[in-house]
Amino acid sequence: MADLRAYLETCIEAAYLGGKRTLAYFNTGVTVETKTNDTPVTIADREAETVIRERIKRDYPSHSIIGEEAGLEIGDADMRWIIDPLDGTKSFIRGVPLYGTLVALEIAGVASVGAVYLPVQNEMLYAAKGMGAYLNGRVARVSTTNNLAEATLLTTSSESCRKRGGQYDALAARVQLVRGWGDCYGYVMLATGRADIMLDAGMNVWDCAPMQPILEEAGGHFTTWAGEATIHGKDAVGTNAALHQEVLEFLK
Repeated sequence: MADLRAYLETCIEAAYLGGKRTLAYFNTGVTVETKTNDTPVTIADREAETVIRERIKRDYPSHSIIGEEAGLEIGDADMRWIIDPLDGTKSFIRGVPLYGTLVALEIAGVASVGAVYLPVQNEMLYAAKGMGAYLNGRVARVSTTNNLAEATLLTTSSESCRKRGGQYDALAARVQLVRGWGDCYGYVMLATGRADIMLDAGMNVWDCAPMQPILEEAGGHFTTWAGEATIHGKDAVGTNAALHQEVLEFLK
């Protein structure tokens, strides 16, 4: 537990410092480049990741680190930090404040510590296995909604979900409210009981590494659409405890 607490402190501070760095470029008309995978990137992404890496290496120079922008630094294979310096770049470059900085630690293949920092809102959501989930120091819990007809469904991209087939539309037709509060912001809403289901049809490990420990410690679930509890899937669904199995039936 003592080690997890120390890891969590580093995780929180790294996410905070990286997120604060992005604010230097938010709503400034920052230049946008296109990566080889046709996704956007800015100097804010790159500088924030540098700040995060430096902070982690100050405490744990022997650990491995993988980040969206700078790739893999090989170290201790059982201790791997995972970074998304700016999750929601498409929102960021349009001046939409619903983006975040993600930092997580995978221990022996298990996502064990995670933090999501929303710089514009100054909200920090964090968790470590067995230690609970917290938003700005207050306990974070998923909702108790147990009826799809009363549920709120969020998604990063309804278009991407629809390309998978009819599962998304069938599920969306059953819930009370559907909104596009996507990327990490959707998972923050879920983990704090303000939404009940969050869907992503496409997923990279740096997009979701903090989500599994956070949601599980908040009383919810983070899995693939097939129900596998992992951060290494190609898709993702987060739910509260009561709705998970029913939602999976739609997605399968």
